[in-house]
This record gives sequence, C-alpha cells and structure tokens, in this order.
Amino acid sequence: MKTKECPSCAMEVDANSKVCPICQYEFAEFSTSYKWVAILLIVVMLLYLFFY
Repeated sequence: MKTKECPSCAMEVDANSKVCPICQYEFAEFSTSYKWVAILLIVVMLLYLFFY
C-alpha cells in the first residue's frame, strides 16, 4: 500500500486520501494541467534569460 506523510501531523496515511484521518489536514490536489503550465512558464523564463 502506498502512503504519504501528512505535513501537519507527520502520520503516514493512504496515498489516495484527500483528508488526514488524524488531524483533518486537507491535501491539495493539483491537476496535470497546472503542472504543464508551470513547466511551460519555467521554460519561457529560461529562454528569456538566455536570449536577452
């Protein structure tokens, strides 16, 4: 079973959990589109730094 650590209470919880059962911390959900937008922005910024 895959687990992840709760950043609030440091307990190991199921990787699919959306809320920690111990402290009720809500894990953030990032869709893949946000990741691609972030990667694209980083690439654009790096290209800007190298060519200007």
